[in-house]
Amino acid sequence: MSRIRAAFSHPAPLWAGLVLCLTAGITTPASPQQVPDSSFASALGAPAFAPGTGPVVVVDEGHQNFHTLGGRFYAFGRLVANDGFVVRPGRGRVTPEALAGVRVFVISNALAERNRDDWALPTPSAFDSAEIATLRAWVETGGNLLLIADHMPFPGAASDLAATFGFLLANGFALHLPDGNGDFTLQRARGELRPHPILDGRGRDTRVDSLRVFTGEAFRSDAAVETLLVLGSNCDLLLPQVAWQFSSLTPHISPAGMMQGAVRRFGRGRVGMFGEAAMFTAQRAGPDRSPMGMNAPNAPQNARFVRNVVRWLAGAPL
Repeated sequence: MSRIRAAFSHPAPLWAGLVLCLTAGITTPASPQQVPDSSFASALGAPAFAPGTGPVVVVDEGHQNFHTLGGRFYAFGRLVANDGFVVRPGRGRVTPEALAGVRVFVISNALAERNRDDWALPTPSAFDSAEIATLRAWVETGGNLLLIADHMPFPGAASDLAATFGFLLANGFALHLPDGNGDFTLQRARGELRPHPILDGRGRDTRVDSLRVFTGEAFRSDAAVETLLVLGSNCDLLLPQVAWQFSSLTPHISPAGMMQGAVRRFGRGRVGMFGEAAMFTAQRAGPDRSPMGMNAPNAPQNARFVRNVVRWLAGAPL
């Protein structure tokens, strides 16, 4: 955590009398305002592998995860399975035995027990030192990790694990200005999507030029990483004490130039770090059950992006 504090050591200015009222995608541990959209299906062309013959992808469900295969990560699991991968949940602690035979290990919005029903600071690590060491060694020897940590408190729970791979997470909320909305589009034309095989694909049907995000965080790196998603000067990063509680006194910093997505090679393996989780899902949110994620009308390329990320991590052709 000290490395993260150092990365944000400059005093943050305060909001000048502005109190945000956020409604899109609001999430609290007390009320289930986000549910999976089990009806979502996306036609993405030929699968990478014949059904059930591809590498194993395991989604972590052993760390109070907000996203599970039977819940809000349902559409992710189905999309990856439709691409031929073998998808299964991972329950319990991360051990060498649990990672045996796994090509891609996915962690989305893990939490420490302390924050399961209390999304307030402090936000301790969801993973103990032995689990972090196990994941580091596994990636170094050829494993592939997809680590997703959305807005506060999830970055705090993933910070120690992310730091071992050189990613420095900010435990806050990345919002679009001037409206303070967390639901916005990152575009290649504005330099927010950077050239990379994941985004370039192999042709028109696999290329990603825009990506819809739904309230996340931002991060930096002290290592050589391959940047995918970058926030611009039209964003702000709020750092509240309690999730979704903002006032004119809430500290904030500019996340301009900070990342919401990056990958890197680490030893013989690969790591993908993303600071927004809903773009990997298909959900219904709020009292009106509005689409959020790959199913959103303004997110036509999100499913393509998700597929490309998993294929790249697995070493499969894009």
